[in-house]
Amino acid sequence: MPIIGGLIKRGLRLRKKIVRRTPDPVKAQQRVLRSLLFKARDTEFGRHYDFAGILASADWINAYKSKVPAHNYNSIFQQWWHRLLNEERDITWPGSVRYFALSSGTSEASSKHIPITNEMARAIRRTSIKQIYNLAEYDLPASIFEKGILMIGGSTNLQQRGSYFEGDLSGISASKIPLWFQRFYKPGKEISKVTDWSLKLEEMVNKAPDWDIGIVVGVPAWIQLLIEMMVQRYNLKHIHEMWPNLSVYVHGGVAFDPYRQSFEKLMGRPIEFIETYLASEGFIAFQTKPGHRAMSLVLNNGIYYEFIPFDEHNFTPDGDLLPNCQFLTIDEVEEGKQYALLLSTCAGAWRYLIGDVIKFTSKADSEIVISGRTRHYISMCGEHLSVENMNKAIELTARALDVDIKEFTVSGINYGSLFAHKWYVGCNKEVDNEALCAMIDNHLKDLNDDYRVERGSALKAVVVEQISNEVFYDWMAAKGKSGGQHKFPRVMNKQQFAEWEHFVQQHLQQE
Repeated sequence: MPIIGGLIKRGLRLRKKIVRRTPDPVKAQQRVLRSLLFKARDTEFGRHYDFAGILASADWINAYKSKVPAHNYNSIFQQWWHRLLNEERDITWPGSVRYFALSSGTSEASSKHIPITNEMARAIRRTSIKQIYNLAEYDLPASIFEKGILMIGGSTNLQQRGSYFEGDLSGISASKIPLWFQRFYKPGKEISKVTDWSLKLEEMVNKAPDWDIGIVVGVPAWIQLLIEMMVQRYNLKHIHEMWPNLSVYVHGGVAFDPYRQSFEKLMGRPIEFIETYLASEGFIAFQTKPGHRAMSLVLNNGIYYEFIPFDEHNFTPDGDLLPNCQFLTIDEVEEGKQYALLLSTCAGAWRYLIGDVIKFTSKADSEIVISGRTRHYISMCGEHLSVENMNKAIELTARALDVDIKEFTVSGINYGSLFAHKWYVGCNKEVDNEALCAMIDNHLKDLNDDYRVERGSALKAVVVEQISNEVFYDWMAAKGKSGGQHKFPRVMNKQQFAEWEHFVQQHLQQE
């Protein structure tokens, strides 16, 4: 056993035991909200919504719900956050904001500016360290704690706009890596500054043989593309021929199930796949148990959660909140039901609808899975088809047909006087299209009763078109969204889908 690695591993186990576990999720969340309200009580937002009065109320949690409205990005930016870009102070959080994470999400055309306060940056680092401590729970060789950690994200060469900087959250975080971590961190400062994603990939492929990587961190599509480039460049059977100590892949941003089979083929042996839920708005959850896909909510680190049942009583078919919708606290949720997530944070987000839909797999352990997006589902005629359903159907189909499906997108279309779903699927090889279409359709019928019922009535057809994965990547590049944290939208609205189909046709004509 390597001496240093063994010491580090034992130290992590000891440190994890010392770190106090939160015994009561309800009390932890109440402490977080009270702290947030207290710190922001003298901001313009805090004075406008009388945070001091809320804190003085006997039923202060319900007072917070009744006095402070729920916000989406557009409403909070137009009313409050746009002033942060004009260097105004004490707007939604004390002080000024020097960093903004650019996030397009998957349904917005223009970039969102999400404030990253000093407090939020520290909160993200604290949760990241907790996740490192948690590696002691996994059956990993001690040597891994001496190996490199390849973290692939946005450029650390942030864009300065007056007194503030903007860029991907991954780039902002990488630019603040502590000195002790730099000896492990790859691809290193110079490559991390590169803004051209194609050039960055090429430079990483060139340097790859010099690295001894134990852990890889990044969005699945781009990590897979990088590893495929390495395997091809160096004529490898699998990546473990180059990196024999690779033992962990930490992923997030999109559901991993559609990528799992492709990743397994790139490996020479099984590795640990660990999921995280790190959004531009904060580090929300991470997987804490080996072989257990659910993630534990981070309950005591600058984020207060509310949960809105994701159903027709609370949301319009377009994913907008209805008046008088129901807001639940963590003690009121139920396992297995879908909830839209509402955040209040130390970055000055207040009752902010992040756009993700989650399900609790264990209320006792505050464990969740991401099941979709508030605007990323299809329900043209009551089929209520979630991204979770789509991801699972694609995973099952890919395994059955022995094909790699990295990317796909879906939209609802008119079909005579009724409706249909049209899919574009990125395959590594062409398969029988009728079989592909039927298999996706049948898996969705098994996964979703509403879908099965509507396929016998108003949802008359499922149309599937196979294209190369490069078309998806070229589309992202054309939108300026290559690499980093960007991901291809799984569901498109009609306007976006029309633009996408035009792009596909142009691409096919050029081949």
